[in-house]
Amino acid sequence: MFTNVYPNFTKGRILKGDMLESLRDVPRRFTELSTEAYSEGIVAGAQVRITAEQLVVSRGLVKFGCRIYALEQDYSLPYQANGRETVLKLRFGEAVEQSDFTLYKADIVLDHEVSLRGNELELGRFKLKEGAKLRSDYQSFADFATEYNTWNMLHIPYSAVGQSSLSPQLTRYYGAELLSAGSANAYDIAFAMQCLNQDTVNRELILRYIGSRLGMEYKAYDNVQIHKYLIRILEEAQLGTRTRPDLRSGGPRRMLVD
Repeated sequence: MFTNVYPNFTKGRILKGDMLESLRDVPRRFTELSTEAYSEGIVAGAQVRITAEQLVVSRGLVKFGCRIYALEQDYSLPYQANGRETVLKLRFGEAVEQSDFTLYKADIVLDHEVSLRGNELELGRFKLKEGAKLRSDYQSFADFATEYNTWNMLHIPYSAVGQSSLSPQLTRYYGAELLSAGSANAYDIAFAMQCLNQDTVNRELILRYIGSRLGMEYKAYDNVQIHKYLIRILEEAQLGTRTRPDLRSGGPRRMLVD
């Protein structure tokens, strides 16, 4: 049966451990049930702001394994320009038993090793040339993938139902740019509305949209491939054209003359 238990804190009563445990367990159960079907990745916040000398990670929530980790206040760490690809990572450690708590923590580190170990999760990456400034003021949707001197958020996993998805900043930018292009395609309009109306767009929806819009079979593309296909769709919308998936380079074509 369903229950709702609340301890009675009244004068003269003895404060018991199970009374405090009931207050502790309700928000924990709510959080666990709310995110049970969600993948690993950023749940809320944890966005990176760039200053002249530091990366500032905003407070937020991240899911890793079956646990939710919280960053209670903004965290800053210095970065350097060396021309090498550098990844901002969360590195999760083993449980630490304390007298009153069991502590699970994740350190925020910068690493030149691009691949992720089993206990790591990415918060973004960059490749900064000496003398250049790191930027995150994107000039176009394609600009999110600029190799040098640009904050790259393509690889960041955002927690979503089933499997991780793309950064909401990325999908919102795409939705706004797609609508600005004036596309009359029903798939474009519906998908753009989803991008602007949701925080994290379901990965399955993105993949289905790409397949339907470009006339391709469904495939589980990675984030970089998804970005490339979305650029292609956006360019078509801006030019008012549509790629014909049945026409192959060098293949036979028909021309109708009126």
